[in-house]
Amino acid sequence: MGRDGRGIKAASETSIEITFMFRGVRCRERIPLKPTAANLKRAETHRSAIVYAISTGTFDYRTTFPDSPRAMQFAERQGEVETLADYLDKWLTRQQKHVKTSTYNGYRKIVLHQLIPWFGTKRLVEIRKRTIRERLEKHVASNKTLSNIQSVLRKALDDAVDDEIVETNPLAGWCYKNREAPKADDEIDPFSIDEQSRILAQLTGQGRNVIQFALWTGLRTSEFVALNWTDVDLIRGVIKVSKALTQHSDEPESPKTSAGAREVKLLPAALLALENQKAYTWLKGEEIFQNPNTSQRWTGDQPIRKTLWAYALKRAGVRYRKPYQTRHTYASMMLTAGEHPMWVAKQMGHADWTMIARVYGRWMPDADPTAGNKAALKFGNGAEPAVESA
Repeated sequence: MGRDGRGIKAASETSIEITFMFRGVRCRERIPLKPTAANLKRAETHRSAIVYAISTGTFDYRTTFPDSPRAMQFAERQGEVETLADYLDKWLTRQQKHVKTSTYNGYRKIVLHQLIPWFGTKRLVEIRKRTIRERLEKHVASNKTLSNIQSVLRKALDDAVDDEIVETNPLAGWCYKNREAPKADDEIDPFSIDEQSRILAQLTGQGRNVIQFALWTGLRTSEFVALNWTDVDLIRGVIKVSKALTQHSDEPESPKTSAGAREVKLLPAALLALENQKAYTWLKGEEIFQNPNTSQRWTGDQPIRKTLWAYALKRAGVRYRKPYQTRHTYASMMLTAGEHPMWVAKQMGHADWTMIARVYGRWMPDADPTAGNKAALKFGNGAEPAVESA
């Protein structure tokens, strides 16, 4: 530092030297100013700005001192040379070794279709919260989609911080959200009993069995296509759900949450579907449900929709909804019949029943004229204390 402790000093008749610590290294840089009193004051202010930028993790050495040999010394560690596109390409390769196939494919889609087109040419040190916010404000999407995009970028930048490529993650502790209107009720659009009957009447064999099973278990498509006969316990009347098969994975994978691994009670209609399915796949002893066109395990939602589902709804004269509505149909039937929300939540693979209450609340009965009578009889009606029988 300069002799007066300000970190500046006259280096020659035409330059001033600034001294500061960066990444544990004492750095000295010259700026082309005559060391007059006014210029020394300007240099001191410049140094203070550098020190502040270092403390906040926003200091860009190459931008501040483009001709300095020190700039390249810190460039690779700081992400001053590497673009986000280059980093994400290597990051995806690493992720492929450590995450599920379905998770990797989700990352890859976001990286290729959003992050690289939006920010790929920027150097890592140029990624700022403002840059991200301004781009997300222009993207027309739900908050869930926006959250997924930010989640991938946040994870990648967290790893860049761990690798000491950048100082800080601009997404740490922050998430951009749009102000959304309340979701429309028709997002949950279950089939009535009449519609179910008409759909099933258009199906035969394995097609009828798989749809009837879906309607009466509430399993996700990825879950019931992954089922094997070894998952069925006919003595106890349950089926074990411990894996899921998506269109992006070659093999069934474990559920994303612990609640997803569960036992589901086989109600009579579901049991009947399994009994009828035995004629097709029982002796093979592997997958329960097969695509009748290939005699192989269903590979996901899309082939069911294209080869089975859309055809049945059209022939039945039923307004089209996605196959996932079979899950909503199951939930609405169980709740309308008065089954306990916690039991329904466990059947469907939710950790608690708050999601059930929030999503399916309108199907939960609340008009029982006798509700509360048991409590009144036991604890009194307010006029006089209840008298307990001996």
